[in-house]
Amino acid sequence: MKITDDSPIPAPFVSLGQKVIPAWIDGNDHMNVGFYLRAFDEGFDTTYEALGLGYGLIKERGFSTMTVDTHVSYHRELLLDAPLRITCQLVDCDRKRAHWIQAMYHADEGYLAATAEWLILFIDMTRRKVASMPDDIFARMERVKAAHAALALPVPLGRTISIGNRRA
Repeated sequence: MKITDDSPIPAPFVSLGQKVIPAWIDGNDHMNVGFYLRAFDEGFDTTYEALGLGYGLIKERGFSTMTVDTHVSYHRELLLDAPLRITCQLVDCDRKRAHWIQAMYHADEGYLAATAEWLILFIDMTRRKVASMPDDIFARMERVKAAHAALALPVPLGRTISIGNRRA
């Protein structure tokens, strides 16, 4: 569903249909860490298509987005054939950047398996440089930001890696 100027904004966006496949299983008989990021990235596809930010944007208008930072946290393992539900929530944005948080859940059992926090830059592909979003795209992102403002976060944002107690 592509978001128009008057359509409702999903809060959060939800991606369904992925499952843990045999190629993603490692020697521990669970989903390997590298494939969580792949599943999260694919989970963005429905969100980006709804926002008009898919790869067609490059051909149509010469713009795209690129990730500058991401942080994946693993909460509970996923086993072979586990169905996935991935939520995408816009935390903040300005004309050049978007801060997203995704949560990956076991679609049947409902438990939180992992989260991914992203900082994404808006890119002028003709120069391959950071650029300001055109007004229509920025207005759409602002609508998403407002629709997502009241959503609870799946985990605290901006966590750092340390040996200390993560729950403190």
